[in-house]
Amino acid sequence: MTVSVAPSVATGSLLSQPRLEITGGLPLAGDIRVSGAKNSALVLMAACLLTRDTLRLRNVPPLTDITAMSEILAALGVRVQRGGDTIDLDGDQITQAAPPYELVNSLRASFFCIGPLLARMGMAQVPLPGGCQIGTRPVVEHVKGLKALGAQVTIEHGVVTAVVPGRSHRLTGGHIHLDCPSVGATETLMMAAALADGETTIDNAAQEPEVIDLARLLIAMGAKIRGAGSPTITIIGVERLHGADYAVIPDRIEAGTFLLAGAITRSLLRVAPVIPEHLGAVLTKLEEAGCTFEFDDSGVTINARQIKAVDLRTQPFPGFPTDLQAPFMSLLATATGTSMIVENIFENRLQHVAELQRMGASIRMQGNTAFIEGVAQLSGAPVQGTDLRASAAMVLAGLAANGTTTVRGLEFLDRGYADLEGKLNAVGADIRRLYEEPGAKMN
Repeated sequence: MTVSVAPSVATGSLLSQPRLEITGGLPLAGDIRVSGAKNSALVLMAACLLTRDTLRLRNVPPLTDITAMSEILAALGVRVQRGGDTIDLDGDQITQAAPPYELVNSLRASFFCIGPLLARMGMAQVPLPGGCQIGTRPVVEHVKGLKALGAQVTIEHGVVTAVVPGRSHRLTGGHIHLDCPSVGATETLMMAAALADGETTIDNAAQEPEVIDLARLLIAMGAKIRGAGSPTITIIGVERLHGADYAVIPDRIEAGTFLLAGAITRSLLRVAPVIPEHLGAVLTKLEEAGCTFEFDDSGVTINARQIKAVDLRTQPFPGFPTDLQAPFMSLLATATGTSMIVENIFENRLQHVAELQRMGASIRMQGNTAFIEGVAQLSGAPVQGTDLRASAAMVLAGLAANGTTTVRGLEFLDRGYADLEGKLNAVGADIRRLYEEPGAKMN
């Protein structure tokens, strides 16, 4: 295992602007591998702040967001060692309770540091989070919950400062009701409550698989938690947590993206590893659209021949995930009939509609609702990914389009997909990553 001296997320972006060139119309076949879940790995990394012992995480995807989180933790004094898909995090010598703004501003998940820092050190000072521009992601639920655990919280000049008053500087258990089942708030408060004095109950908690994954890690570290995955989670605080060796769950959003790649190319494709229960709503909609599935011990094989229109609404888990709304829209742009998609989670997550229209998709907007009339053939075109999942949607559309599609905005794509083009090329796609100098004219 070697010490990671990873480049900054921005490294290279000033020198060249990458793009993908996709030759569409090719069928896919074979097995495609799913990496560890980004959204889970990021919060599991933050959990290292709760202990002086070493936390070893396996199946960590090689993504720019993971590099950014590593840099944030290192700035706080965590010793980070990275080799392959394994990261060792040693938080024995934490020296800071305030991660630097220039690092935090690029990564929304950096806000996960506030809960464990507050629980471990009695104070935390964390800038409001950045990340993809897909709508507001308020931290009000985080703040309300930390206050319920005894913290004094202020927000000034874009920085959240939290302090535990008293000599012990230890949070106290309490009852927390979330007005909305926020995944981030549920995870932040679980970590904070793990070292609190007494029992904490979180009502209307998020039920996502990533919440369960965090609970399992914390339990492996010595926490006392029950109810994760249900609307009510109970945490009995302990005085200290120890290290652990833990594997991150497979990325359900990447798995769903690959299943959609099989569907949009009308292919027979095996995706693994997959936990089917994590994709229940997605599998149901794909089946409704005409796909069939075969399940084995670790994966699922999709067979797609004809795709028909379906309607869907994004909802918190176990509903249809907002992170697969854009990729699923690409599929429905090629379906027979008229589909309807309602985006209920983020108010600004339909920016990909205009890009799909550039490729010949027939989509009509009405507020947060898109009406998609399937067309016989998409056409290759130069398009721009406007956020992480919109970028993936462009890649999927390119796989099905006639001609060549050029996708820019890869700084978003690379935050959530590890070597997407390499994985797709291995099962029959034709995707090339090219670089050009800044200011070069868009084809």
